[in-house]
Amino acid sequence: MKLTFPLVHTAEEIAELAAFAAEIWREYYVSIITMEQIDYMIGKFQSIQAMTDQIHHQSYAYYVMQQDGSTVGYMSVKQEDGKLFLSKFYIAKEHRGLGYASQAMTFLEQLCKERQISHIWLTVNRYNESSIAVYEKKGFKVVREQIADIGNGFVMDDYVMGKSVAVSVT
Repeated sequence: MKLTFPLVHTAEEIAELAAFAAEIWREYYVSIITMEQIDYMIGKFQSIQAMTDQIHHQSYAYYVMQQDGSTVGYMSVKQEDGKLFLSKFYIAKEHRGLGYASQAMTFLEQLCKERQISHIWLTVNRYNESSIAVYEKKGFKVVREQIADIGNGFVMDDYVMGKSVAVSVT
């Protein structure tokens, strides 16, 4: 069950991904944050407009995680300050626990090697225990805590986690 990681380019692909993202967010985050905050964050970070802006104006790259042509998850990355920021990393409920996170991490590490980047970092909700456990299993460590005001009276109460990637010197 090997995954492929096609890059999201077209308006149609962005629209499909935004709908997929909304499904995952409403299923997953309801036990961590309120539905009001979920809807706000989908609009601010995962809507067609937000994803389009991130791809075309903010240097984010979105990758769909596909197994036999079926979408099982997605991730978004941005290279900044010599590091790779893993902005988004989501797997649909029915596909969790099947080894896809490991394949995605291998893909990200290869991307880092190709770009000569030696560090991946991310933010994760401090109360998202299952995701934190996955990241720790993949070698990430908590670097610090941060609270970010995202507007509308909402904050993101996160851990910043990081991981070094072995990059060969040529």
